[in-house]
Parts: sequence; C-alpha cells; structure tokens
Amino acid sequence: MSSQPIRIVLSIGDPAGIGAEIIVRLLADPSIRQKAHVTLIGNHDAIARGASAAGVELPQAADWLDIASWAGSDAVFAPGVISEASGRFMLDSLRLAVQYVVDGRADAVCFGPLNKSALRAGGMMEEDEMRWFAKLLDHQGVCGELNVLEPLWTARVTSHMPLREVSAHLSPRAVADAIRMLTEALRASGNAAPRIGVCGLNPHNGDHGNYGTEESDIIEPGMALAESQGFVSTGPYPADTIFLRARAGELDGIVTMYHDQGQIATKLLGFDVGVTVEGGLPIPLTTPAHGTAYDIVGQGKASGTAMARAFDVACRMVRSRQSAAV
Repeated sequence: MSSQPIRIVLSIGDPAGIGAEIIVRLLADPSIRQKAHVTLIGNHDAIARGASAAGVELPQAADWLDIASWAGSDAVFAPGVISEASGRFMLDSLRLAVQYVVDGRADAVCFGPLNKSALRAGGMMEEDEMRWFAKLLDHQGVCGELNVLEPLWTARVTSHMPLREVSAHLSPRAVADAIRMLTEALRASGNAAPRIGVCGLNPHNGDHGNYGTEESDIIEPGMALAESQGFVSTGPYPADTIFLRARAGELDGIVTMYHDQGQIATKLLGFDVGVTVEGGLPIPLTTPAHGTAYDIVGQGKASGTAMARAFDVACRMVRSRQSAAV
C-alpha cells in the first residue's frame, strides 16, 4: 500500500443548511487527523453556528488542518433560507475545492449537502451538480451519481428526468456505460472483483413481454456489450427483489434504470448513512446522500454519520488510486 499522505478538501456545501454542523462534528473526531490532511473551505458565521449547535469547539488551524481564507469566508446567510447568494457561495466554494485538486494541492473533494434550487438561483444552468462538475472539469466521458450504502453501491442509467421519458432514454450503450462506471468505481474503492446486478425496468421484468420488452430489447444487449468490454454483470432482476439479493450479500453493486428505482430502496435501508459519489469524473468527489435539512438547522439534531462515511469513501478512493500508481 502507498504511504503517501491523503489530502482532502472539505467544503461545507450550503451555508444555510446543516453542512457546517455535520462538518464540525467530523472535524471534532480525533481519528480524522490520522486519516488525512484536511483543507476546510467554509464560512465563519455558518461554522460558528454549526459548532454551537453541535456542542463542539470551533475548528482551529493545525498541522493536519488548513482553513482556507477566501472571498466567501465573511458572508452571512440566513439559516434555512434558499437564496441566490447561498447558491453563488456553493458554486464558488466548489470551484475552489476542485481547483485545489486540479492544481495538485489536494487529492479529493468531500462536500456538505447542497440545495438545487439555491444552486440554480446562484447560476447553475445544468440539470444537477453532477453535470456541473463534469462541465467544470471539461469531462466528455460517461459520468453519473453513485449511491453508497456500505457495502452496497448503486448506479442508474437515467437520473433527473420525468418518469414518462425514462424508456426513451434507455439504450444498450447507456446500460453498458452504467455497468462499466459502477464496476470501475467499486474497483477504485478497493473492491477488485465487484459483483454487479442489473435491474429490469418493468414489473416482473416485463413478464416475457406482457408488460414491456425493454429487458430483452435494451437491457440484456447492454449487459452483453458491457461483458464484451470486460465488465461482467448478472440479471436483469425484477426491481422488487434485486435489493433482497444485495441485502443477502449476493451483490456488491446494482445498476438501476431510473432515479427512484434505486433511491427509494437505498434510503429505506439507510437514509442517515448513505453517501453519493460523483462517478466517472477524473477526481474523487463525495458527499452525504441526504439533503440540507433546513427544518432542523441550528437544533443540534443533525446526524454526522453520512458525512463521516463520505469522508472515509473519499480517503479510500484516494488510497486506491495511490496504490494503483505505485
């Protein structure tokens, strides 16, 4: 294994949400300093409120922690309020975080929860932050959100779109790309031979064509295409049973066909502990899978478990990359 230090840029995400609170909880854990060198990109007011709510001391610069001084440090945001200003803050802080990695000053970005409405008000034109990151990094290849509920990882062929449009956006190539992306991400996290299962689209997998033919017309050819490229999977399995296979330990990763097909299952299995990985991009980017939780900001109720797991996933991805480069 590589002995290089791991360097993580930690952004608080939405300054009006619970990001600062769960990040100061993370930084108050003594084990963090043994895992990585951290650069914190935050906001003085939000971090002070977060520390007060969490009942922990304000983070202080140390040999393992740098606190970035930047244009957003001194701004003030109303807790629990969507605003253009908070959207700009998020976009600017994430640009800065990514630049740290691009410049070679850090290895990965881990960030607090974001609010899409605020991001759009602040200037994000893309459908979601995943595509925004891809544009920022000038990434032209396949990318997509991966949801991590250790030890299970999930990917999806389509994402943020109306349900009525899903079938038209499925193709063998898209299915193969999702299988490849999920396999490569699991390998990058340290799983050398991940077992990937693929979900059907229709009830009962289409019931031999009685309820649809996407399984035979699109999904199975996509699986065959992925296998020809060296990315083996099994299925397709009915959507109402595939996660039972995963819970039984038969699968390491699941490719679903649309957003809620995977999200409902993973959030039911572990809403407070899930992690999102921005899969397929040239740098590791991780965040908690839950939202900004405006309704509990400042109440000291926010769980930091998913934030801690997002940090650990980022560290593991960096360590795997370092080992592969040796």
